Amino acid sequence: MTFEETGLKPELLSAIAEMGFVTPTPIQEVTISHLITSTQDLVALAQTGTGKTAAFGLPVINNISMQTKEVQSLILCPTRELCLQITRDLDNFSKFIPGFKTIPVYGGADITKQIRELKAGGQIVVGTPGRVHDLIRRKILNVSAIRWLILDEADEMLTMGFKEELDAILSTTPAGKQTLLFSATMPLGISEIKSKYLNNALELSVGKRNAGAENVEHHYYVVHAKDKYATLKRIADNYPDCYAIVFCRTRMETREVAEQFMADGYNADALHGDLSQAQRDQVMARFRSKQLQMLIATDVAARGLDVTELSHVINYSMPDDPEIYIHRSGRTGRAGKNGISVTIVHMKETGRLKQIEKLSRKKFERKMVPGGEEIVEKQLFHLIDRVKNVEISDGHIEKYLPQILDRFDGMTSSDIVKHFVSLEFNELLDYYKNARDLNIRAEIPRDPFTRNDRGSERGGDRLKFTKLFINAGKKQNLNASGLIGMINEYSGRRNIEIGKIDIQRKFSFFEIDSNYERELVKSLNNVVIEGHVISIGRVESTAGQEANAESGSFRSEGRSGGGGYGGGFREGRREGGFNERGDRPRRKRN
Repeated sequence: MTFEETGLKPELLSAIAEMGFVTPTPIQEVTISHLITSTQDLVALAQTGTGKTAAFGLPVINNISMQTKEVQSLILCPTRELCLQITRDLDNFSKFIPGFKTIPVYGGADITKQIRELKAGGQIVVGTPGRVHDLIRRKILNVSAIRWLILDEADEMLTMGFKEELDAILSTTPAGKQTLLFSATMPLGISEIKSKYLNNALELSVGKRNAGAENVEHHYYVVHAKDKYATLKRIADNYPDCYAIVFCRTRMETREVAEQFMADGYNADALHGDLSQAQRDQVMARFRSKQLQMLIATDVAARGLDVTELSHVINYSMPDDPEIYIHRSGRTGRAGKNGISVTIVHMKETGRLKQIEKLSRKKFERKMVPGGEEIVEKQLFHLIDRVKNVEISDGHIEKYLPQILDRFDGMTSSDIVKHFVSLEFNELLDYYKNARDLNIRAEIPRDPFTRNDRGSERGGDRLKFTKLFINAGKKQNLNASGLIGMINEYSGRRNIEIGKIDIQRKFSFFEIDSNYERELVKSLNNVVIEGHVISIGRVESTAGQEANAESGSFRSEGRSGGGGYGGGFREGRREGGFNERGDRPRRKRN
C-alpha cells in the first residue's frame, strides 16, 4: 500500500512526500484508512518507534474542519518532550493547510503563554495530563466539543501516575467522540480505561508483540556489581564513535554515573527528573545535534527523545520489566540502520536476562569486557583513520610547513609518527598498562531464582532486600510497571528500592528494600483492585515457590484476617487500580 491509497488529502500527501515518507509503516497502514472512514473507537498496540504519530495524526488532520477554531482533537501524552515532538510532527503534516494550528500545553513552562494560545484558538491541543487537567479546571481549555481523544503511550501515562488526571479529563469529554488509545503494552489499568471509556473498540496489534527490532544486535557483559562503572568506561573506549543512550534505573544512579563519567573526561551529560525544564531542553538539544556523544538517562526522562541515528543503547542497569528493555533497545537500529543493545549484568541478574531473551525472542551474545591492549589498539587505529581522513585547509598550513620540517630535521618519518601517537596515547597506555580482567568466567546459572533473597549489591554498600509474594500475575494483566506503580501508590513513596521482579500467571514475586517491608504489606494487604482482593506477604524460602503460591503457605504480616492466600478473591475495604506516579575527548584515568 502507498500513502495515496489511504485516502489522505493532497495537502497531506504533499507534506509527507516532502518529509521523505514513501510507504506506510505497518501501524500506519492498518490505522489511517480505518480512521479516515470510521468513527469506531480504536486500541492500537505497537512498539515505540513504529510511526504512531503519523498513524493517528494524518487521519485526524485529514478529517478536521477548518471552518472553526475550537478544539476538535485532544492528544494526551506522558512527557513534555513527547508533547513537543508530536506538535512538531503535526505542524509538518499540516504545512500546506492554511490556518491549521496545533497548541502544545505542558507543565514546567509559563502557563500564561499557553493560555494566550488557547484563547487565540486552534484545532488540536497536545498536552500532558497534569497541565491539561489544570487548564480544564480553570475553564481555559474547553474539550466539550472534541471529536477525537487520543491517548498516546497510554501505558507510560499510567506508569507515571496520571490515572486520576486521565479519569478526570476523560469524564469531561463528550460521549460521541472517537477515542484512540495507543500503547506498547496492555496492563490492567489500560484495560480498565478501555472498558470504562471506549465503546465497542476495535483492537489492533501490529507486528510481533514484544519482539525486538530485527536489525539490533544484543550483547551482554557479566561482571561484578562493583565493576559496572569500569565496564561502562571500557565499552565507551572500545567504541570511540558510539552515539548512545546509557539507561540507569533511578535518578540518583543517573546523576552519580553521569557526574563521574563527565569528571573522567567523557563527552556526556545526564537527563533525569531532577533537572529544571531549561536544563533538560539544553541537554536534549546538545544530544540531538551530536554535541554530546553519550546521554545518561532514566527511562521516563528519555521519553519523547526521538533520535534515529543511535549506534548503541547501553543498559547500565537492567530494567525491572522485560518490555522496558524492548523499548530501550528499539531506540537504536532505526531508519534501516543497524544498532547494538549492550547490557551490563552481574551474576544475580542473569536470570532476568534470560527472561528478557525469551520475551524478545532474540539471542543475546555474551561478550568479554575488552582488555587494555584491545582498547588501545582500537583507539590507536581510530586516531589514525581520523588523521588520514581529516580535511586539509588549503593555504593555511603551507606557509608554516618549511618551519615545521626544520624542527623535525634529523627525524625519520617513523620517528615523527611515534612522537605524534605518543603525545595522544601516553596517558591511555599508562592507564591500561596493567588493566585487570573485569570478566566473570563462571557459567551463567539458568535458574531465575538464584538471586540472594536477603541482599543485593548497590555500589559499595549492601542493601537488604526482602522477597515478597502477591496473588496477582499475568492473568490479572499485571506487569512489572504496574506492580511498581501499585507499590508507589499504596506506600505513598517514590524512593523505595525494588529488586528483582518475577511475574507468573496467577501470582508474582518481587524484592523490596527490607526497611519498607512491613509498611508495604500493611498498606496493600486486603486492598481491592478491580474486584480482586490483594494478598501479600514474605517469601520465607525459595524452595517450592510455585507450589507454596498455589497453596497459600507464605507468611503474611498484614492486618488480622489477611493471612491466607488460599481463599481466592474476597470483598475488601477499598478500590483502586494498578497505576504509577511514576570528536573523542581526552579522558582522565582515575
